[in-house]
Amino acid sequence: MRSVTLRLVMLLLVLIPLSASAQERPSERYEVTDVMIRMRDGVRLNTRIVAPRGDHEALPFIFKRTPYGISGAVGQLDGSFRELAEEGYIFVFQDIRGRFGSEGRFVMQRPARAPGDTAGIDEGTDTWDTIDWILRNVPGNNGRVGMLGVSYDGWTTIQGALDPHPALKAISPQASPADMWLGDDFHHNGAFRLSYGFEYAAMMETSKETESFAFDRYDTYDWYLELGSLANVNESVLMGRIPTWNDYVAHPDYDDFWKRQTLIPHIRGTTVPTLNVAGWWDQEDFYGPLRIYEALEAFDTRGINHLVVGPWNHGGWNRRPGDALGPIQFGSATSDYFLKEVQAPWFRYWLKGEGTLDLPEALTFESGSNTWRRWDAWPPKEETVGRNLYFHADGRLSFEEPDATDPEPFDTYVSDPEHPVPYRARPIQATYGPGSTWRTWLTQDQRFVDGRADVLSFETDVLDDDVTIAGEVVANLFAATSGTDADWVVKLIDVYPDGYAEAGEMAGYQFMVSNEVFRGRYREGFETPRPLVADSVLEYTWSLHTQSYTFRKGHRIMIQVQSTWFPLIDRNPQTFVPNIFQAKDEDFHPATIRVHRGRGRASHVTVPVVRRPVS
Repeated sequence: MRSVTLRLVMLLLVLIPLSASAQERPSERYEVTDVMIRMRDGVRLNTRIVAPRGDHEALPFIFKRTPYGISGAVGQLDGSFRELAEEGYIFVFQDIRGRFGSEGRFVMQRPARAPGDTAGIDEGTDTWDTIDWILRNVPGNNGRVGMLGVSYDGWTTIQGALDPHPALKAISPQASPADMWLGDDFHHNGAFRLSYGFEYAAMMETSKETESFAFDRYDTYDWYLELGSLANVNESVLMGRIPTWNDYVAHPDYDDFWKRQTLIPHIRGTTVPTLNVAGWWDQEDFYGPLRIYEALEAFDTRGINHLVVGPWNHGGWNRRPGDALGPIQFGSATSDYFLKEVQAPWFRYWLKGEGTLDLPEALTFESGSNTWRRWDAWPPKEETVGRNLYFHADGRLSFEEPDATDPEPFDTYVSDPEHPVPYRARPIQATYGPGSTWRTWLTQDQRFVDGRADVLSFETDVLDDDVTIAGEVVANLFAATSGTDADWVVKLIDVYPDGYAEAGEMAGYQFMVSNEVFRGRYREGFETPRPLVADSVLEYTWSLHTQSYTFRKGHRIMIQVQSTWFPLIDRNPQTFVPNIFQAKDEDFHPATIRVHRGRGRASHVTVPVVRRPVS
């Protein structure tokens, strides 16, 4: 009887057809055609067209342009593009100029053409020319094109929409940089992002394909420290062969070179429906997508510019399921939700004219409470009130302003460039090296620096109620240095309960919610650096970016202050020199730092506290 039953089951398995999704991956229903498409100046770009096999209804295009190579592009149809591939699109992937199979010369972040320039070429003209070609030469299309991409691919997406082809009907720039000096990959508020800036430039410009720099030390903290002054990079390592490094050296300040690269002044309208996407813990480009959204919003009279920010790192919304980042748990599959419920309906609506859009102005994931929030504006200033977290004696942090009776209203530490504070727990592997924690370093437990003599920590009492913030976090520091230049790093941290029964393995965890660096020489303006007056108390105010977060009852809020963050940020000599890239080793000196917290000079961090329930 048992053998008969088994034979019946096997027969049924043979007779009952499996579903298409079980039989094959979405990519298996597509065929690939490789072409070289000629641009207006004669340069040909390597392009891969991936279309459904056989006859099909007229379909729109999904177009992606990248400097990272298109050889594995079809695999995206089984991954982050799976929902799109299952619905049916014609996918177009392209190597940008000078990369991989494309002709021409690669220029890092090629500046957009000036208004009225009809003779020049840029990423926008290459986008236009490609769209024009595929509309005429790829059969079975419905005349509509959508673009999307992450990071550099997000940047090429928004570049393509500055002067859009009429067939470009929807875009989604995701984690796109906007300004490589003010806040994205290479600099933050004038401070040079050393490890990323060095390793990315070497990877992209050593050859036509990607080639990671070969370190001879596993812990790159030691390698960068032994390197000494940045002047030694060209003298002993790169030998002047990397154009982007040479640009760093030639343009240390916010001059016309960097201003030409930023795309923000080129945004002069909102004509293409735009879905801006960012991640709260993006280790590379968080400034950019928020800045692009803001610039587009200034012109958006049709309600076609939207923002989505989730609990992701750089491009994390494309890595399923998105229920965690490092050890931080989010309680749901946030990446699956975005890809299925936001991105797929977005392109379906604009490119196929199907379905409806259920999108607010801004959709943000509120970590801590682990809830998606819908906002009519971002930041939601009408929904919040700014409250100051003040520094107090004995490392206390409070919403109460300090009194005027403190006999010594400041804290001191010595910042020594020979012993800089590491930005993530050592060993610090190469950014792109095996075992690197670069992707999740923003979620690392900050206890590895708490207690260092050159790091100040201020902490609230245990919270009696939840504290929910939504909007911009701002550092307000009153500080002095014995040197003539200084860096300031401020971190906003969620401290989990100490009790194991409450927090489990996360007991006492110090989770960095917001952070940012500011280089003191730019206090009076980013264009012209000026030395600081030694031992003079000066006020520094800068953004720690926006955030949507709930500090839970039973947790604590912490602020950390430090002056080095190595090798994420290059070492400030702490003695003013005109160009830090050309500083001499003997220019680097320890400095005594004072952070003031008394009445009238009360250092604090302003947080946007939500003042009424939100949906």
